[in-house]
Amino acid sequence: MKEGHASRTAEYMALFRALESSRPPGRRLFEDPLARHFLSPPLALVARLSAVPGIRKLLSWFIDHRWPGARSSAVARTRFIDDAVIACLQAHIEQVVILGAGFDSRAYRLHALKMVAVFEVDHPDTLKTKRGMLDRALSGLPERVRFVPTDFNQRQLEQAMAAAGYRNSVPTLFLWEGVTNYLTEAAVDATLRWCSRAAPGSQLVFTYVHRAVLDDPRSFFGTEKLLATLAASGEKWTFGIDPAAVSDFLAQRGLTLERDLGAEDYRRLYFKAAARGMRGYEFYRIVVARVPERAVQPQ
Repeated sequence: MKEGHASRTAEYMALFRALESSRPPGRRLFEDPLARHFLSPPLALVARLSAVPGIRKLLSWFIDHRWPGARSSAVARTRFIDDAVIACLQAHIEQVVILGAGFDSRAYRLHALKMVAVFEVDHPDTLKTKRGMLDRALSGLPERVRFVPTDFNQRQLEQAMAAAGYRNSVPTLFLWEGVTNYLTEAAVDATLRWCSRAAPGSQLVFTYVHRAVLDDPRSFFGTEKLLATLAASGEKWTFGIDPAAVSDFLAQRGLTLERDLGAEDYRRLYFKAAARGMRGYEFYRIVVARVPERAVQPQ
């Protein structure tokens, strides 16, 4: 990310959510009324044009042709994480930490989060931009939402969260969407270890990319153009995990794996039979993990 600017990929994700929200109520996977407020004028125009059914279909085709699988994967991923949040809140989660919050709008659009403290953690530039947009879009920011500026690669998280009022003694849900692939391995390691010190029963939902997409982009369909676009915007991918090693990777950092799904899996969950015609982004994955009960040490 360029210094002084919000993340470009955060804006693209907001565009995908805005396009999905423009679909008819019975056909869209979710509704995000704030997504369009996070867009720069050119992309805001794209979002407005998507209200016209024929143009929306053309825009979706163009995006899917240029970046295969990015839009369909992002939309299904958004719905999957929405559902995971709702399920976790039913398990008596008392606070939510959104790591790398970007232009995530769940704190404002999901009813399940209306009575829960939410910590939005991200780079200071992204949070500054987001706060300005929210000030214009909402009548006022909820007091239960706290913005925590930090840099994961500088490993400032623990101190910043403590200063913001985070409590590691209560069950917590951590969301970490679309971030790990931009970090160093040391930053990912430190963040996961910090999450593992939360109260037992706390849950973590995070995304990662298959390590092979970094080592050999041609091993996955449609990645070379995508990686070139990311590099040009200064948001190059730097970290991935081999799915076969995810369970051990988490265990070494004090977490227990519950689910590990690829884009093909979560597209199938929500697009059903139509998912068979969707290609691309199979390297992108979602993990659901838990902080286990801690063993009682012998006296």
